[in-house]
Amino acid sequence: MLSTEYQPPILTDLPEPVAERRGVRLRVLRDDLHHPELPGNKWRKLKYNLLAAREQGHAALLTFGGAYSNHLAAVATAGRLYGFRTIGIVRGDELEPHNPTLTACAAQGMQLHFVSREDYRRRHDAAWLADVLQRLGPAYVLPEGGTNALAVRGCAEIVSELEAAHEPFDALTVACGTGGTLAGLVLGSQGHQQVVGVSALKGSGGSLRAEVERWVQQTAGRTFGNWELRTEFHFGGYARYSVPLLAFIEQFYQRHGVLLDPVYTGKLLYGTLALVEAGHFPRGSTVVAVHTGGLQGWAGFAARFGVRPPAAV
Repeated sequence: MLSTEYQPPILTDLPEPVAERRGVRLRVLRDDLHHPELPGNKWRKLKYNLLAAREQGHAALLTFGGAYSNHLAAVATAGRLYGFRTIGIVRGDELEPHNPTLTACAAQGMQLHFVSREDYRRRHDAAWLADVLQRLGPAYVLPEGGTNALAVRGCAEIVSELEAAHEPFDALTVACGTGGTLAGLVLGSQGHQQVVGVSALKGSGGSLRAEVERWVQQTAGRTFGNWELRTEFHFGGYARYSVPLLAFIEQFYQRHGVLLDPVYTGKLLYGTLALVEAGHFPRGSTVVAVHTGGLQGWAGFAARFGVRPPAAV
């Protein structure tokens, strides 16, 4: 049974010297603990989509992702938990399901179908998608990364949950890939608190800003001016190996006991602290960094680079 019951947020104070020096209360929202098997923004993005799939009578979910996709892993888990057959269209026909992420997806019952990178770029083509569904059977289609209007609606609940728990804040910061979670925070804040997105991708600022604007406009019927996107903390690009970033993640874990990932949340906290240091947030502000989960991303770093998270060292 799908449950959409409210769960109170879990927040951890971060007594960082730079924050204390700047007069900023810095906290992390442990959304990675929000759902036992679907942590962070993945559960929020999936929740209303799963309800819609059930209401529409679908027995299967079909989605897209790369070899180490957090989204593929989440959809596979959701299918097992809530009784959906799952189909993953994986970018790269040269791949085999032997990496930790794809192995886990297959173990949870996901049918993996590998396509060429050229074909993968056609995933938005209605005719191509219709052909895929004709071959693989009817399914509720989830976009790559899970971002759609229902996903934005789910992410907006982060704000309402903080308000319901009487946890006031002046600014939220969040890591960005497709921009869905950032759009949800902008939607939830309704122009009031400051919202800062930290992009995990290199060179995508213009397109990502446009995507966030599009989703906010689609879901709210208007745009807001209380948000911004920071693009300078990507550490070389999406899922790139970076010694300084890994060192920061290890030091952060030693100081606070909070594990970050090297794809999204490590960049988020590094960027948030840099903005605090630069005086970006006024003295007296409460800044909440949203930990969106994504810790399975360490499996990819272990497989590709032999790097393991601090907790495993």
